[in-house]
Amino acid sequence: MKYISTRGKAPALNFEDVLLTGLAPDGGLYVPEKLPTYSAEQIAAWSKLSYAELAFEIVKPFVDDCIPQEDLRAIVNDSYSDFRHGAIAPLVQIDQNEWVLELFQGPTLAFKDFALQMLGRLLDYVLERKNQKVVVMGATSGDTGSAAIQGCKRCKNLDIFILHPYQRVSEVQRRQMTTVAGDNIHNIALKGHFDHCQAMVKASFADQSFLPEGRQLVAVNSINWARIMAQIVYYFYAGLALGAPGRKVSFSVPTGNFGDIYAGYLAKQMGLPIDQLVIATNCNDILHRFVSNNRFEKQELQHTLSPSMDIVISSNFERMLFDGYERDGAAIDDLMDRFNREPVSVPDSVFARVRDLFDSGRVSDDETVATIKSVFDESEYLLDPHSAIGVHAARACWRDRSVPMVTLATAHPAKFPDAVMKAGYPESPALPHHMQDLLTLPERYEVLDNDLTAVQSFMASHISA
Repeated sequence: MKYISTRGKAPALNFEDVLLTGLAPDGGLYVPEKLPTYSAEQIAAWSKLSYAELAFEIVKPFVDDCIPQEDLRAIVNDSYSDFRHGAIAPLVQIDQNEWVLELFQGPTLAFKDFALQMLGRLLDYVLERKNQKVVVMGATSGDTGSAAIQGCKRCKNLDIFILHPYQRVSEVQRRQMTTVAGDNIHNIALKGHFDHCQAMVKASFADQSFLPEGRQLVAVNSINWARIMAQIVYYFYAGLALGAPGRKVSFSVPTGNFGDIYAGYLAKQMGLPIDQLVIATNCNDILHRFVSNNRFEKQELQHTLSPSMDIVISSNFERMLFDGYERDGAAIDDLMDRFNREPVSVPDSVFARVRDLFDSGRVSDDETVATIKSVFDESEYLLDPHSAIGVHAARACWRDRSVPMVTLATAHPAKFPDAVMKAGYPESPALPHHMQDLLTLPERYEVLDNDLTAVQSFMASHISA
């Protein structure tokens, strides 16, 4: 399988090269040249597979012949070996025909573990085989950083640098990053917000001359195709558990950067009978505003009770627009260039396609807290604020109540005690047993100004692998 850039000016790559490249050299994002598709009969045949077995079947065509199948199977199996629940992604019913898909059973209690546990092992395998050393650089609004560190910490062929916005992630999120020991692990607290971190990562990928000779950057953010690939799996897993392909299923997805719900869109294109895909946002609602009014426009970032979604620019939406423009890279290049300067809209035909595929809802902090409270009162199920946004948007947008609605529960409530206690929960939710000492461990991180030269100098002087 070959991968092409959304902006049409970069060479096509195989999976191994895409894994190590991240952002395309023309500034675009890599997508498969052609998606694998499956008949209802083929999907039904997967119904008895375990999560790891299903993941292998779905990931296999994207990796193609870059990794021998038995090696790939071992990588996939190992990726989910540290999850706390035997189902890996259990479904919990919270109301009539309404479910949450628990994506927080991994080592860092967030959905990012599904992709980053696999990404770390893929990198380890490929770098060892190539005898190559790289520098991993990523930006996080809270959860990506800890999942990336946990996924990559065992790899001796890389240094990892994670940027998070200083004093703008929860204490649990920060400590999950900053308490992991390792000479090759570096946390940078940037004096800014997430989009400043993300912009710094993109600028560094565009010009890597600050790195020592022989090193290159590798992405762990969802600009890396391997992240998206791994997230497709849990849509099929949940759909099969609820009767697909003989029955349609709908999903509500709390999202800021559009990567998680883009994986759902891909699952639908591959043959999973998805009825609705609901984009659930907080007040940083660039996606909701676009779906509602065909206006793709940056606004000032607002800090909310759901910090992992406090994002101004939804980077992965470019991948969706690429399909909307019938894969016209030149049109996307022009659109994104204009978007960097001014608000943009898309032609009616493109907008109609997006509206056919997605519903959306914007949820305030007050509504988030009210949803945490009401769901707990109704079912004694405790949601984190991001998952509560998903439930609220699902209920507002749900068109056909005979179709099961699944909200992706993207994080454990213990990561966001302030929001949960605002909803009336009497105490800070307990961390799982394996994290009981998290709040007492020593931390290591560097606070840096929002200055590209300062960050790159720090990175260059701390590469040790």
